[in-house]
Amino acid sequence: MEERPHVVSFHFGLPASAKIAALHDAGIVLLATATSVEEGERVAAAGIDAIVAQGIEAGGHRGVFDPTASDEQLGTLALVRLLVREMPVPVIAAGGIMDGAGIVAALALGAQAAQLGTAFLTTLESAADSADRAALLSRQSRTTFTSGVSGRLARAIENPLTIIGQNPACPPVPDFPLPFAACKALNAAAQAHGTSEFAVRWAGQAVRLSRAMPAADLVATLVRESLDAVRSLSADLASLPNLESHLGRR
Repeated sequence: MEERPHVVSFHFGLPASAKIAALHDAGIVLLATATSVEEGERVAAAGIDAIVAQGIEAGGHRGVFDPTASDEQLGTLALVRLLVREMPVPVIAAGGIMDGAGIVAALALGAQAAQLGTAFLTTLESAADSADRAALLSRQSRTTFTSGVSGRLARAIENPLTIIGQNPACPPVPDFPLPFAACKALNAAAQAHGTSEFAVRWAGQAVRLSRAMPAADLVATLVRESLDAVRSLSADLASLPNLESHLGRR
């Protein structure tokens, strides 16, 4: 309330209604993550201004309201379409979007905007270190889910750290902040021995589309790519009547 940011975005559920009202009274736009239609309904009912539809492709922590409940693990495409059809508030697509074509695809699905996270991790302004950047830019990088870092499911680049907890014989991961503190200590010990292979590197499924450039250049590139994608789509749609005629003759 003291900082008065223009936007506040919630993850892992919603705060009390009194806090939502106070933020709204301060003129702050409110967003909240939903990973299912049911969560989207709760977001809309709480008076939040827009829903961030987080598909299973998204990097970082999965924003489910209840980690013990069944997770349908909807992809961005399916989740956006379901929420756009059912919800009375704008939907923002998130998860696996890395370029202009992805942005246009999200808008075509009915989203009012697209939210990109992983795409900005390799910008010059990012706090990622050289080892993080190398992993993010590697065309061999793959992502997986792990709960060993915080106790909550999150998508990160595969490395020896993400393997921890995958063995069926592994005991349950304790609640936050114990696993986070343990992972920090493990990473520090590994770095002291000359390896960064135990660092946490959150990333979405499309991480191999990452590009290194200043953030302003990336935004300009995304705008250009989006316009190019719209032009290409328009050209394709314009050719459909001829295609239909051709298929009809055959």
